[in-house]
Amino acid sequence: MSNPIKAIVINKEDNNYSASLSTIENSDLPNENVSIDVLYSTLNYKDGLAITGKGPVVRSFPMVPGIDLVGTVTNSTSDEFKNGDNVILNGFGVGEKHWGGLAQKAALNSDWLIPLPAGISPKQAMQIGTAGYTAMLSVIALQKQGITPESGEVLVTGANGGVGSFAIYLLNQLGFNVTAATGRLDQSEYLKELGASQIIDRNELSNPGKPLQKERFAAAIDSVGSHTLANICASLKYGGVVTACGLAQGMDLPASVAPFILRGVSLIGIDSVMRPKADRIEAWDRLAKLVSADYLDKISTEISLEHVIDNAEQLMEGKIRGRVVVNCQS
Repeated sequence: MSNPIKAIVINKEDNNYSASLSTIENSDLPNENVSIDVLYSTLNYKDGLAITGKGPVVRSFPMVPGIDLVGTVTNSTSDEFKNGDNVILNGFGVGEKHWGGLAQKAALNSDWLIPLPAGISPKQAMQIGTAGYTAMLSVIALQKQGITPESGEVLVTGANGGVGSFAIYLLNQLGFNVTAATGRLDQSEYLKELGASQIIDRNELSNPGKPLQKERFAAAIDSVGSHTLANICASLKYGGVVTACGLAQGMDLPASVAPFILRGVSLIGIDSVMRPKADRIEAWDRLAKLVSADYLDKISTEISLEHVIDNAEQLMEGKIRGRVVVNCQS
């Protein structure tokens, strides 16, 4: 008889929404072609929404949340992975539509997995997580559009968030001059430690602005949307590029075509959830080379499954800074 598996399980019965640390059996796991001992997961904003019920994230019940995981393959009918391989999972609706990483074991489709790259440990992979992976996809997109440190100032919005803080760090590692936009100016020194050269108040960008403004930024990584993204487009230099990967201010985009047809700027959408495997491998290989262990230790804390629900509440209340890594075997 197999040992019970500890997992965070979300249920909804008669409109009563609940999340609890529970035990499940191997037979409860989905019927997928790769079984995994989950070593680490993370607590992302989307996981916080799912666990607290403060956002319509979960599509079916019961659900094990956790949009990220790293673990060791224990059984595989896929030619791609064998027992003992360490693998990473980000996205693909895991933790929303498919059982996720906040458990001691998982069963996943091999198409969703990539090998853990050489040079980073399982824990470091989750210290990076979806936030770092999304930031890396954004940086790669800028570079593929020809943006270099010589191009000029690069703006990062949502600078204190997971994607924003990673974007600052990665751009700085690559030699870019980074300006950080934040609503938490008391965190300016922290943002400068990450690599920002200039700090601006997000209010400079968050209100309605002119359709075409003074050329300032060579490029930008935006996780905010709405008026902020519209003002970024209006403030880009000729041929500038902005990546959009979030909607912290809103899903709307009250912008004009003027920057696109008069300055030739580019707006590139960044999706991390359904990204093709080749792009995932490229991003993770780059992360393994760029990110230092000291940086990851500085921005993250480790908890066990027992503390996930309390930490999810704190995350939703804005009381947590940095990455929360969940040791699923402790």
